Amino acid sequence: MNYLLWQLADSGFPAGGFAHSGGLEAAIQHGYVADAAAMRVFVRQALMQAGHSGLPLMSAAHRQPALLPDLDRLSDAFLTNPVARRASCAQGRAWLVSSSRSFPDAGLETIEQQLQRESLAGHYAPLFGIVTARLNAGLYDAQRLFLYVTMRGIVSAGVRLGAIGAYRAQQLQAAAAREIDEVIERCGDLDPLDIAQTAPLIDLFQSTHDRLYSRLFQS
Repeated sequence: MNYLLWQLADSGFPAGGFAHSGGLEAAIQHGYVADAAAMRVFVRQALMQAGHSGLPLMSAAHRQPALLPDLDRLSDAFLTNPVARRASCAQGRAWLVSSSRSFPDAGLETIEQQLQRESLAGHYAPLFGIVTARLNAGLYDAQRLFLYVTMRGIVSAGVRLGAIGAYRAQQLQAAAAREIDEVIERCGDLDPLDIAQTAPLIDLFQSTHDRLYSRLFQS
C-alpha cells in the first residue's frame, strides 16, 4: 500500500487546488449549473475534459520526465483561455513547491531550478506527472490520482458555492469516482499531440471568470 498517494490526495496537502473551481463558479453565475443534476453533468464533463486535455500530458511527463520543457510549452499553446492558462500555472507551481517542501529527499528542487533556467510556465499536468514519478508512484496510480483530485476539487467548490449540500456532494463524489477508470481506459494511452477540448461550454464560461461581479475562487 502506497500511503504517499493518500497523503497527496488528502485535502490537507497544501497544493493550492482549492483556490480554483475549474470554471464552476462562472458556470453557476451564468445559470448553466442551477441544481444537483446540473452539477452532476458538469462534473462528468469536467472529468472527461481532464482526461482528454490534461491526462496525456501528465502521463507523458511521468513516462519521460526529460520531455517536461516540450510538454510545458505544448500546454501553454493549448490553453488559449487566459483564465485556464493562469490557473494551470498557479496550480502547477503550487503543486511542485508543496511537494518539494513536503518531500525534501525526492530532489524536486532541481525541477524548480529547471523552470527558472528554461523560463517555463510551470503548467499543472506535466508537473503533476514528473512529481509523481519522482515520488515513485506508478503511472496508473498517478493517473487515478490526477483525475480524482480534479474531480474532488470541483465537488468541493460546489459545496462552498452553495450549489450542493455536503451529503449530496459525497454521493456525487462517490458516483463520479467510479468513472475515473473508464476515463483512463479511454484516455490513458493518448499521445500528447492528441489533446483536445471536449467541454467547450465550460471553457467559455471559465474565460469570463475575471468579469464576474463577485468571485470566491481564482478561476
